[in-house]
Amino acid sequence: MIEANMDAAAAPLSLTYRRYALGLLLAVNLLNYIDRQVLFAVFPLIKIDLHLSDTALGFLGSAFMFSYMLFAPLFGWLGDHWSRTRLASGGLIVWSLATALAGFAPGYKTLLAARATVGVGEASFGTVSPGLIADFFPKERRGRVLAWFYVAIPVGSALGYLLGGVLGQRYGWHDAFLLVGVPGLLLAIPIAMLRTPPRGGDAPRPAFGHPLLYAQQGAEGEGKKAATGYSDFFRNRSFVCNTLAMAAMTFAIGGLAQWLPSFLNRAHSLDVAKANTLFGATTVLAGILGTMAGGWLGDRWQKRSGKGYLLISGWGFLIGAPFAVWAILAPGLTSCMYAIFIAEFFLFLNTGPLNTVIVNVTNPAVRAMAFAVNIFFIHALGDAVSPSILGWLSDQWGLRSALLITPLVMVLAGLFCFICSRFVVRDMAKAEG
Repeated sequence: MIEANMDAAAAPLSLTYRRYALGLLLAVNLLNYIDRQVLFAVFPLIKIDLHLSDTALGFLGSAFMFSYMLFAPLFGWLGDHWSRTRLASGGLIVWSLATALAGFAPGYKTLLAARATVGVGEASFGTVSPGLIADFFPKERRGRVLAWFYVAIPVGSALGYLLGGVLGQRYGWHDAFLLVGVPGLLLAIPIAMLRTPPRGGDAPRPAFGHPLLYAQQGAEGEGKKAATGYSDFFRNRSFVCNTLAMAAMTFAIGGLAQWLPSFLNRAHSLDVAKANTLFGATTVLAGILGTMAGGWLGDRWQKRSGKGYLLISGWGFLIGAPFAVWAILAPGLTSCMYAIFIAEFFLFLNTGPLNTVIVNVTNPAVRAMAFAVNIFFIHALGDAVSPSILGWLSDQWGLRSALLITPLVMVLAGLFCFICSRFVVRDMAKAEG
């Protein structure tokens, strides 16, 4: 079965319905990042309650990412051969239940297992949702549309920090997990019933273009691409370089996101609620502005040059790196928060553009698989290891010194963007024709 409601997909979808679909998927993505980030908001409480080292604490974040990246290839293959809406709905149920059940974890091992299960559910949603969003809208609007979808990263993360900090401070970390996990179950049915466009969206459709035939075969070139499987992506230089840029970015932003609330607690003597509220408010403002600006600027620059998305992202990384250094070394809280805001603005500038590059350089018939490969490598090389690495370095050198490796990795991300820009125009043409 390719889509759960293929007959419904045969009818044209109105602009209102497409916007509804975007809003629904955005809402689920918000819950995705709330449930993901709530752990880091209650790090100080878990550390005290379970008597953990920073290395053990950091591995709680890594466990989520390991399962997330390991299951992504499986869900990527399923996403190109089965119902994307059912995969998204099933993933939502799994990660929501796992988050809620973390509220009953009596110790470290059970909490570790719950967080690993959250990664399984989020891998299902994460592999299919970007391609699904892209199919609802024309190519020239993808940067802005995906920017709207990925605005859930800063907003959901901020809400995760805020809710985790306030609920954890008031009721304890167990109740914080329970209260943020349950709401996701309410959206599982609407996601499962979502009508979807044919794969490839506004791409030309084959003769006798029933959506089932299109999803299974597509154009002749798409069928060939699908048959080659995952190996094709490693010959796509734009895909490889873009993925390496995103991996470096994910290492940096994952490490900062997981350890900055604890850094504010230790270096600037803020309690858990205040540290997470302040960091969450800064993240949501900088994230919304950066994500939306990146989508708008990326679409405009892309019209002038096929390298536009990559140039916006590359310069964003290079400009943001010095401000990340400033945030870590600043002696006062005020200057630290200003620097965090600017660094996060330029980090989030890349979100829409780099994900749009993945869409543009891969064939619609294997797009879920493309995101699966991307997810695997950006987390395997990024935030699956950065929390544990930074935790271990913190045990050796102190948290401030450990965090200083993240700006260096941001610079590396920028360099990969510029390398990728050498190949992207040619690879987009191959994907289109």
